[in-house]
Amino acid sequence: MYRKLIRPVLYRLGRGDAEVAHEQTLHGLRRLSRVPGAVPVLASTYGALPAGVDRTVFGVRFPSAVGLAAGMDKNGVALPAWRALGFGFVEVGTVTALPQPGNEKPRLFRLVDSEAVINRMGFNNLGSAALAERLAAYGDLGYPLGISIGKSKVTPLADAVEDYVTSLRRLYAYGDYFAVNVSSPNTPGLRELQDAGHLRELLTALHSEAASLGDPKPILVKIAPDLTEAAIDELLGVCTDVGVAGIIATNTTIGRPGLAPADQALAAEAGGLSGRPLAEISAKTVAHIHAETGGALPIIGVGGVLDPADATRLLDAGASLVQLYTGLIYRGPGLVRATNRRLAAASDSHSATTGDPS
Repeated sequence: MYRKLIRPVLYRLGRGDAEVAHEQTLHGLRRLSRVPGAVPVLASTYGALPAGVDRTVFGVRFPSAVGLAAGMDKNGVALPAWRALGFGFVEVGTVTALPQPGNEKPRLFRLVDSEAVINRMGFNNLGSAALAERLAAYGDLGYPLGISIGKSKVTPLADAVEDYVTSLRRLYAYGDYFAVNVSSPNTPGLRELQDAGHLRELLTALHSEAASLGDPKPILVKIAPDLTEAAIDELLGVCTDVGVAGIIATNTTIGRPGLAPADQALAAEAGGLSGRPLAEISAKTVAHIHAETGGALPIIGVGGVLDPADATRLLDAGASLVQLYTGLIYRGPGLVRATNRRLAAASDSHSATTGDPS
């Protein structure tokens, strides 16, 4: 139904402007979550989770290994609805210390034949103080919430640490884990924070702040898919030294691999590419991190999940959890349900083979 009825309507909104469809989707889910009884009805269709899809990673229990990636609901406006669509966790943001409008529009482009998206949103968000206020009003969401934090565009790189620390401090009470985004290609200079020296300073400060705030919570680092293996290994060394809880692999790519001929005209648009063309890169990156760390560092695999097989490919490569976003645009909420069922079937098969009912 999504592909035949809903998706064509969404794609026509705003004369085909992908950001208009994005905003209207969030608006609709936000309104739906306020209608008494609407979320349970939605949950009865998509949100029932089969047995065997829950797991505990870096000390947090996730009802399902399938989560919503950062970028979809930056300001957390539709959080009650996402669990009803079958997601086991949600990552909001990326949020910055200062509110900012992001880059000039248009800044979001669908590459339909490639099942991909190019975005140069630029961390458009209402700021971490506004997000903290909204999360306080929600109370318990009933699922783990990740919060992705990034650097405000106007903040000089030399002052980036305090920018991140400010957001962590404001939001610490509301997140179950925090993702440090140093890999978006759409904020000038941000990816320099992946360099060992910058990253060590940033992560040390964030861990120090977390320790001062009480109960320690997992801090993860989201990396770019464009790093060399040597650069990844250096980054992993820093993360291990500082005590990072996990890695999110990967963010969008500045490359343009595997685009369909019909989408070549959009290839020149600046921004990060997500979707189907990223599937192989993400899986290889996850496998490399898993091998390099001996499986000791949990990984959230993200990038190119367009069907259940893509999710299991990331898990087989060494990911503990998976996230999707672009797949939701092209396949709709049925993708989440189908992926949960695939994971449940795999769990049943494993139990039957090993005799382990867990």
